Amino acid sequence: MDIKQWYLEYRIHKNRPGLLGDIASTLGMLEVNILTINGVEGQTRGLLLETDDDEKIGLIDKMLRNVDSITVTALRPPRLVDLLAVRHGRYIVRDSDDKKTFRFTRDELGLLVDFLGELMKREGHQVIGLRGMPRVGKTESIIAGSVYAMKRWTFVSSTLLRQTVRSQLSDDEMHPQNVFIIDGIVSTIRLNDKHHHLLQDIMKMPSTIVIEHPDVFVKETEYSYDDLDIIIELRNNPDELIVYDTFTTMYTDDV
Repeated sequence: MDIKQWYLEYRIHKNRPGLLGDIASTLGMLEVNILTINGVEGQTRGLLLETDDDEKIGLIDKMLRNVDSITVTALRPPRLVDLLAVRHGRYIVRDSDDKKTFRFTRDELGLLVDFLGELMKREGHQVIGLRGMPRVGKTESIIAGSVYAMKRWTFVSSTLLRQTVRSQLSDDEMHPQNVFIIDGIVSTIRLNDKHHHLLQDIMKMPSTIVIEHPDVFVKETEYSYDDLDIIIELRNNPDELIVYDTFTTMYTDDV
């Protein structure tokens, strides 16, 4: 059988001495390898496992559910959020209503960069929207994620060098393996026919496209929220409001 990875997560009710050792010994006797282990969110522990026998996973599930000191909360093939939880010791916050929206704060930039980097490693067409107030670290995170994924990034519109919109890109820049970065406000405020055609071409490419300020982009273009595969929100603190009216004038004042 093929070797597969599994994510095991359990909540500790009574953290008695030797609890982790007992669980690790049980996995060892079944010849299930522990690749990574970390505490996740307080009294929760996550383990990344590896085995070539699915029946052993079912047996582990039955055994651990009879242990009074813990409650198994997950035993499944690992998702991206599981891998990052084990790596960083904390879960990414996900919107309870909109499952494709993930929330980060500025003190979680390392986690965000890893998340973006893993997304950018994926092949094919995907559009990521990135919400956030000015100077919270949006563009820096996108660039760092591109470096993590070992991909070249291409600015289609940006505020890094004043307000720049591109009307055309070179053949190297239009490579489908590149990460394309669009500032949703700059692109719509300075929209012209050539830039519009370039956006349409890029939005059809089998590439990763990251759109900063996606709400403005959706409002002012023919695209909708259905065109966004994932939405990321980045805040200075969990209670910060992302309100576009307070800073869109920063863009129009320079026109």
